[in-house]
Amino acid sequence: MKLLIRNLDRSTTVDELKALFEKIGTVQSCDLVMDRESGESKGFGFIEMPKSGEAKIAIKKLNNKEVGNNKIRVKKAEDKVS
Repeated sequence: MKLLIRNLDRSTTVDELKALFEKIGTVQSCDLVMDRESGESKGFGFIEMPKSGEAKIAIKKLNNKEVGNNKIRVKKAEDKVS
């Protein structure tokens, strides 16, 4: 299951984000969305967890959790319509 994580502190690293979710379960991939010009985080990213049960627990436990100076928002990522 792919999760969308919003409202990340712009100083949060991929490793920090991945470690947060690995406390709950297996993380298949972790990506922060970066600004092309500045190279800085745009404040959101994606986590992919292969087990939907673990992903649902992650949503419950981590949504509105304070990480850095921000309360992050975690939800199931919507599929892109092309």
